[in-house]
Amino acid sequence: MSFESFATMPRRVVPPGTVLFRPGDRAQGFVLVWRGRIEVRLTSPQGREILLYAVEPGQSCIQTTLGLLGEEAYSGEAVTRGEVELSVLPKAEFLAQMAEPGFRADVLRAFGQRMADLTRMLEIVAFERIDQRLARALLDLAEAGLVTATQSQLADRIGSAREVVTRQLQAFAEAGWIRTGRGQVEILDPAALAALV
Repeated sequence: MSFESFATMPRRVVPPGTVLFRPGDRAQGFVLVWRGRIEVRLTSPQGREILLYAVEPGQSCIQTTLGLLGEEAYSGEAVTRGEVELSVLPKAEFLAQMAEPGFRADVLRAFGQRMADLTRMLEIVAFERIDQRLARALLDLAEAGLVTATQSQLADRIGSAREVVTRQLQAFAEAGWIRTGRGQVEILDPAALAALV
């Protein structure tokens, strides 16, 4: 997503681990990410987390758009993963820009795409087995055959518990598909994982 309105706006760099919003907060502006990744998560009363979606360069945040257009409070928490460079269009300016057909079309198109992504993710969590979800996550995260993530991070990503992910990783390792190390997973047989997905 790229809006002309952002081209001349000031950019700011946000350090890793910064919480951008929490449940109950109100949207103050429309954010465009130039560099980095923001993860939006939901936490259950029991403390379990699920990754709802990530906002990467050129993407929009579903909860922020809902907050600006529908006055909805945030239900999730957004945290920067790594350093993030972003611009913020204040709420009043965003709402004024929505009167412009081109800008409005861009916002609604991006919102529709993000909602489709979220729906696909919910289908995966609801209907795929844990082993399938974990195999998909490993293949998605792999760079040159290596996944750099803790078991807790993998569990968050697929909407499961760390203990369940640990058992499933052990099963994959026993099958000879992966090798686990501290904070990383080496994929030895990507074809086997792909077949499972």
